[in-house]
Amino acid sequence: MNNKLKNIIVNSGYAIFSNLLSMLVSTLVILVLPKLIGVESYGYWQLYLFYVSYVGFFHLGWIDGIYLKYGGAHFEELDKEKFYSQFVMYTLFQAIIALLIVAYGSVWVEDSDKQFIFEQLGITLLLTNLRFFVIYILQTTNRIKQSSAITILDRFLYALLLIGFILVDRTDYRMMIYVDVLARLLSLVYGLYLCRSVLLKNISYFKLDFFEMIDNIKVGSNLMLSNVASLLIIGLVRIGIERQWDIATFGKVSLTLSISNLMMIFINAVGIVIFPMLKRLERSKLPLLYISLRNVLMPLMLGILLLYYPLKLVLVNWLPHYLESIKYMVLIFPMAIYEGKMSLLINTYLKALRLEKYILKVNIQTVCLSLGLTLLTTLVFQNLDLAIVSIVILLAFRCVVAERVVAGELGIEVKKDTYLEVLLTIIFSVAGWFLPSLFAIILYVICYGVYVVLKKDSLSHTVANFKQLLS
Repeated sequence: MNNKLKNIIVNSGYAIFSNLLSMLVSTLVILVLPKLIGVESYGYWQLYLFYVSYVGFFHLGWIDGIYLKYGGAHFEELDKEKFYSQFVMYTLFQAIIALLIVAYGSVWVEDSDKQFIFEQLGITLLLTNLRFFVIYILQTTNRIKQSSAITILDRFLYALLLIGFILVDRTDYRMMIYVDVLARLLSLVYGLYLCRSVLLKNISYFKLDFFEMIDNIKVGSNLMLSNVASLLIIGLVRIGIERQWDIATFGKVSLTLSISNLMMIFINAVGIVIFPMLKRLERSKLPLLYISLRNVLMPLMLGILLLYYPLKLVLVNWLPHYLESIKYMVLIFPMAIYEGKMSLLINTYLKALRLEKYILKVNIQTVCLSLGLTLLTTLVFQNLDLAIVSIVILLAFRCVVAERVVAGELGIEVKKDTYLEVLLTIIFSVAGWFLPSLFAIILYVICYGVYVVLKKDSLSHTVANFKQLLS
């Protein structure tokens, strides 16, 4: 077998398996726990996860800079003194921030439940950001098998401990947070063991190097701010919902978002594998690879939207208390299409081409739009339906604008495909919201069939393109 193809398949296999395990654990948390712990407790759990999603902001782009600067390097060639020194400085920096967050929760937060969340958030920040450092080094050097092993251990331990507590009837959000923190700690220890030759050295290796730190932050700050802005796109809408409505409503909307994001796990797995490969690929081959990946990804994602209907049938019977949030899922489900394309194709290409400043620019534009729509839908109209619809509108806007940047850089044309994809997602959501399920399915299948026919020639060329790229 062609060595390139073999490496892609093997690395993708490890990444997909680790993310499959994550998906199974997420399914347990998303579908089983809401039935056991009650709506309000689940809302606090989702609030904790919401805050945790922003802990990456506090490395200030430090590890993003390392990822961008050394992407495609070989693990054995890493400068041990430089990476060990950066890790020690990074650890001290994260510890200070963690203590400040714990202090804030103890002094300024009055609600005892939210106070507990902030205390645990400080610990989680330290563990998570140190683990990010380890995982980024492994992914940067294309050690996908080992970085996947860290994720596998984390999710396995989390699921095992969680099931144990469920069996002894200890089901509350505090227990879930304790389990999450413990799993992060043990997986971090394992990650440090994997990178012990670089990160666990004698203190004599340490060298105070502010120039390297500043350069890493300077290089990675655009990407870090882009990631934070990306989170704020949906985050602002969720904050508006949490402020305008109660914690139970916040939990129900979060459940819908979590279910809609399950398919993103596989997309992220492939994106992890593709980045180091793009860094080592000749630039002249990048346009052909983009078109080929797009021709495979988009018909698949648009077809997967049909899974909404059997999933809805199961959820209605399994989680009757969340009937309202399940209803909204038809509006949110298409977000996976735009998030998937951004994660696998657009962001990966912009990072490989060192155009991360455009990721930041597009995300900031979308955050400004998000702020305006959030104020309009939650404060002015006070309409939960419009607030939820705005999530997909924002993600579609970001995706379309960002892909124009990539298409211009690569010299390719994707406008026709973009219009077709937006039209199909609108048909899916409008039909699912206003029509009975059977009529909505028939209408979408017909429209999807027309789309596939229009894409027939492109799909037939894709296999030949992949053979050419891998030769």
